[in-house]
Amino acid sequence: MNEPSKQPNAGKRQDAIDVSDFVYAATGARVRRLTVPDGSHWFPAVDVCTELGYTTPRKALLDHVPEEHRKNLETVTGSHGLSIPAGRSWRRDLNLIDLQGLIILVNGCTKPACAPFKQWVAEVIETVQREGSYTLEEAEVQSAEPGAPIAYAMPEQVAEAIVRLEERNLQADEQFAVAQHKSLALQQEIADTQQKIAETQQEMVDLQRATLAAQQTIAQAMERIADRIDMLAFRRPAPPTADSPAPPTTESVLADWRRRLAVTEDVWTVAVVIAPVLVEEGELRQPLEVIAARTGLSVQRVNECLRMLRKHACIRPQGASEDRAPVYVLN
Repeated sequence: MNEPSKQPNAGKRQDAIDVSDFVYAATGARVRRLTVPDGSHWFPAVDVCTELGYTTPRKALLDHVPEEHRKNLETVTGSHGLSIPAGRSWRRDLNLIDLQGLIILVNGCTKPACAPFKQWVAEVIETVQREGSYTLEEAEVQSAEPGAPIAYAMPEQVAEAIVRLEERNLQADEQFAVAQHKSLALQQEIADTQQKIAETQQEMVDLQRATLAAQQTIAQAMERIADRIDMLAFRRPAPPTADSPAPPTTESVLADWRRRLAVTEDVWTVAVVIAPVLVEEGELRQPLEVIAARTGLSVQRVNECLRMLRKHACIRPQGASEDRAPVYVLN
C-alpha cells in the first residue's frame, strides 16, 4: 500500500487518514493511543480487545497477532528514550499492538460493526493485487499554505463505518439519558418513601409516649381511688354484731383484702375490678380475657393475681361456668 502522505515538502511524516478516525472506524471506540517519534502508533491491547468483543486479550494476541506487532509498554518507550505515561492505567507490562496488529485483530472479529472496515481492507488488497498500488483520492479542497501536507478524501467504507458508529453512539446516548432520567426519578421516589417512613416512625414514637403518659395518669387515678377507699373504710362505724351481720360492701371487701395481704399494684388493680362484681352479683363469672381488657394487664398476670387472692383466702373457687371458666365467690 502506498503512503501518499509522505511528501518531500511535508517536513515529517503526516498520516493520510487521521489515525483516531481510522481506529474508530475499525473498532467503534476512541481507544488510547501512544504515538512515538518515528510516527508509528501503539494501542493498549486490552482496549482494542474489549471493544472488539475478545473475552481474553492475552489469548487473542497469541492467536491472531504476530510477535513483531505486539510489545509491552516499557519496551516501546525505552526504545525511543521516552518515559512511561502518567496514570495508573499505563503500567510497564501493559501489552501494546501497532496499527497492523490492530487491523489483524479487526479482521478476526465477528462483530457486524467491523464489516465496513473489513470490506475496505479487502478492497485495498484487491486493488494492490490488480493495479500494483493503492492511492487515496485527494480531497477537493487543499490548504493554500506553502508546505502544507496534501489532504486526502476518506475512503467511502471508512466514512460509512464512522457514520454508523456515530449514529449508534447517539442512540446509546439517548438511551442513557432516558435511563438516567428514570434513575433520578426512582431515586427521588425512594427519598420520598424514606421521608414518609421517617415521619411514620416519629408518629409511632409520639403515640408510644402518649400511651405511656395515659397509663401513668390511670395508675395515679387508681392510687387516688384506693386511698379514698381506705379513708372511707377507716371512717365506717364498727360492724354490727354477729347476731345481725351487715352485708358486705365493696369498700369493706377491699379493706378486708388489704388487711389479709400486701397488695401490689397489679393485684389491687384486679381487686378493684372484681370486688364490685362479687358484692353485687355474689359470684365472679367473667372470663380472664374480660378482666384483662378492663385492667390493661395480660391474661397471665390476671390469673396470677387471682391465684394470690385465693392463696390469702380472699376468694375461693366454686365450680365452673358453661365455658369451663372458674367461678369465684367471696370467702
